This record gives sequence, structure tokens and C-alpha cells, in this order.
Amino acid sequence: MKKLTLTLSAALMAAAPALGQTQQVVLSPESLTSPLAGEWLSYSGDYTGKRYSLLEQIDKHTVKQLTLAWAVRMNPDIRSGSNSNPFAPPSTVKTEVGGEGGGDFRIPPPTIKGAVLQVNGVLYVTAPDHVWALDAATGEELWHFFWKTRGGTHIGNRGAAIWNNNLLFETPDNYLVALDARNGTELWHTPIASLEEQYFSTMSPIVIGNHVLVGTGNDLDSPGFLQSFDPATGELQWIFNTTPQNPGDPGLETWPNLEAARHGGGQVWIPGVYDPETDYYIFGSGNPTPGYTGVARPGDNLFTCSLIAIKVSTGEMAWYFQTSPHDTHDWDSAQTPVLIDGIIDGEPRKLVSTAARNGYFFTVDRLTGKPIVTRQYGTTSNWSRGIRRNGSPDPNPAKEATIPGSLVSPVEGGVTNWQPPAYNPDLGLFYTHENNGFNILYLTDPDPRGSMGLGGKRAAIVGFDSTAFQAIDYRNGKTIWRHEWPGGGSVGAGILTTRTGLVFTGDGSGNAVAFDGANGELLWHTRIGNITNGPQTYEVNGRQHLLLAVNDMLYAFTLY
Repeated sequence: MKKLTLTLSAALMAAAPALGQTQQVVLSPESLTSPLAGEWLSYSGDYTGKRYSLLEQIDKHTVKQLTLAWAVRMNPDIRSGSNSNPFAPPSTVKTEVGGEGGGDFRIPPPTIKGAVLQVNGVLYVTAPDHVWALDAATGEELWHFFWKTRGGTHIGNRGAAIWNNNLLFETPDNYLVALDARNGTELWHTPIASLEEQYFSTMSPIVIGNHVLVGTGNDLDSPGFLQSFDPATGELQWIFNTTPQNPGDPGLETWPNLEAARHGGGQVWIPGVYDPETDYYIFGSGNPTPGYTGVARPGDNLFTCSLIAIKVSTGEMAWYFQTSPHDTHDWDSAQTPVLIDGIIDGEPRKLVSTAARNGYFFTVDRLTGKPIVTRQYGTTSNWSRGIRRNGSPDPNPAKEATIPGSLVSPVEGGVTNWQPPAYNPDLGLFYTHENNGFNILYLTDPDPRGSMGLGGKRAAIVGFDSTAFQAIDYRNGKTIWRHEWPGGGSVGAGILTTRTGLVFTGDGSGNAVAFDGANGELLWHTRIGNITNGPQTYEVNGRQHLLLAVNDMLYAFTLY
């Protein structure tokens, strides 16, 4: 008990410093360039997107000794003012309240679908309209912030970011909010999109130097954009539109006219990765709109469904690579890409790889965007009629939604979705889930004016082939090993890999699992429910922890 008290006191000092410590910096921007080790400092742990931890206590031999250290429920309705740890005394933590709403909007129970930061022994947990700080060793609550929303789609929140002492997060009603990371008090908030135009914001902000990059979502016919704000003041620095908005803009020739491009979608709702050598922020863009009726937007519809590299200092595009030209299936390319320093044809190359929702794996040169690998990894994907000379799959018009129905694979959710992949540089393997299935896609309104956003179609799922987890060689896209999940069904868990050669994820049947990353041997599992975020690991008090989220529950495991 004495050890628990001392640990909590230390964490409380980090979260709410006493007089004379007010200038303490929680996390300097320079620290974000460090490799992923004892702390989890940003959405993917570090800028590379690898989700590859240098911690070594949990290895192929000790993983079987993992035991539950603590578990907490992050649902304020269930907790009713009490601490979520049933073995702890009632919480006396006061909830800080902000927001522009009247407090009368009924929000759903929170689900943890994003990254949990771990800095200086404190965990920062987010769900729509909520932020918590917890002691990383015990799960004890240090502070709680609640945002009174004006509304919006409460589908999830992908996590927060920290710049010096400012903790930054997005709200469903489209505000970027800055809290004091030490005590949860609000510093400022600023609008980042229009709620009236049905934007909603879920992305984890990304801090790069004196920039904080934010994106938004929208399922109607509205333009997508990436924005940079001053993390100290909330002032807008620049905006990059993912579709042409003005005469003469690049990519306009891939749309029938400017008006179609201005309503062309391409939302930015998943964080990207950052290369300090080039100052490139590389991210994926969403689908074009109307989503399923492409007749009104002939052409490739740039820069939707693309990998895009932006110069952070200016907001200017350096290059792009389109993974799904003229998408008509809502197969966003908004998956988190991965930076790889690898070898291609015997030569060292700076690369970026992604496993896309459409069932194709890509590796491109991250300096130029030139394609290196395009290979199908979804075993049943049938929507393409081949690979173009520029490395992009060539969509088959016969696989668009039709009035009599078209048999299409993958299903709308894709072979993968938002769940973060992982990459182990020691093994040269890229890890991703693989959800295979078929649907018949019916066009219910051939007039694109009746097919705004994702309307105008109906999908009937007609079968699943398999659900699997696989390791891919980034150099050629070949599957090195593949583990099929019994029973099928989609998997919502992200992935974590470590220097000790482990890979952690969930199986979609209620189990957290650990594989030998080299050969796919299953080494450990525990039944806690279907994981709803990406597994993470951190070290506190000299002990490595494995952190997992299942809906509103957080589970921390460590070695006994």
C-alpha cells in the first residue's frame, strides 16, 4: 500500500504541479522525434507509424507470465462520481467542464478507439467529449475534462497530442481544444470545421514543431482538408484542400468540372506520419463523393484515396500517389502509413508503405511518391482489372453499384479499416488484418442528385471467405505468414510489435493475442473482449506494461 501511495503522489505532481513548478514542460516538441520506448508520446507512439517498441521485458519467453495489473472503466454514467477501480476508495476528482453546447445533447457511452498517451507516468485517455488523466502504474484518476457538445457524430476519438504543457484534442462538434496537461483546465478552443455542414472531428492531432495538424470527417458532399494551427494560441497557420477548390488547381483535370471537385470529399480523419529529414507529413485521404455514384464525376478524382506528402512548414504538397482512382466503394485510403528505411534491389531507400482498405498493399518512395510495390493482399478482392503503369490499381466499371446488382469484394468496410498496422524493422515485416468478404451492391438511385454522400445504394453481404492476420514483406508485398481467425468476422483491433519479436493484436472473438512476429506462432492470449484500439506498451517504475482497450474498459498487463 505504501508503494501505491508514493506512485500516485508522483503522478499527481506531474499532472498538477505545486507552486514553483508551473513552468515545468510536460512534453517538448523535440521529444517527439525519439524512437518509441518507455513512453507513448503520440498517436503511433512516434512519428514513423511503425508501432515498434524498444522495450524488452516482455519477450517470447516471458509473455506467458503476463498478468492483469489493473483495470478501469472509463464510463462516467456507470461510475456515477466514484472511481472506476472497484478496489479503490471513491474518487474526489472534480470534473472540469467546457464546451459550446447547452448540456442537453444525449451522447452515447464512451468507447476508447484511439491512442492513449503515456508521458511522465501519466496516461491521457480520450473518448468523444471526454479526456482523463490516469496514474500509469495504478489506473487511478488524476483529472477529468468533459466537453458539452453542440452535437455531431460521436463515432470515436483517436486520441490527444501534447505540445509543451498543452494537451490538444478534437471534439465531435468540430473544435480543437487545448487543456493544461497538468490539471485538465481549459486554455482555449477554436472551431476547425462547420457543424452545420455536417463535419465531425475524430482525428488525433499531430504536433510537429510549432504546428498542430488536424483533420475532420464528413459523409456528405463536402470538401476534405488538412489544417495546421498554432498549438500555443489556436490560430490557423495554413490549410491544404484534398480536392481542387479554385481554377488552375492541380488535379482539376481529373474532375469533370470545378463544382464537382469542390464537393468531392477526400476527408482527412486518420493521423499520418512525419519524416524530419524532408519535413514531409504523409497521410491518407478519404473517398470521393458522391461515394457510390461515379457517373457525375468521371476521372480519377484527385487527390481522394491517395497518399499525400505535405511540407509542414508551408502546407504545400510535395507528391501524391493514388491508391484507388475513381473510387466508387467508400474505400478510403485514410489508413496510417508506415515509414521504412529499407533495401530495394540492393540499394538503401527511403520508403513509405500502406495496406489499403481496397485490398492492395503499396510501397512507394517517400522522397518522390514513385511506386515500388503494388500487390493484392486481400484474397478475394475483385474490383480491379489490373495495375496501371503508374502503380495504381485500375478500377473495373462492372464492379460499381448497378441496378441489378454487382458482386463486389471487399465489402464496404474494406480488407482493413482505420485500425493502425505495425512494422518490425528487425524482421522487415509489415503486419495487418485481412477481412475478406463479398456483397452485392445495388444502385437504388441512378440520379447522382439523389445519391449525395454515401447514399443511392444498398449493399447485401452474401458471404465471407476468411478473416486473417498476416505479415507482409515490404519489398515485394508477398505474404510471409498468415494466421486465419476461426469463425471469421471482422477485427477491430490495431497492432503493436516489439524489439523482442512479438506482435500483439486482437482476434475478433474476444481475445487479446501475442504472436511470434517471425513465423506467426501463437504465444499468448487472454479473453477480455474485442479490442477497440491499438495495443500499446510503456514502462513505469521499471516495469513494462501492455495496455489494451475494450469499449469503455482499460486493461493494463505486466509480468508477475
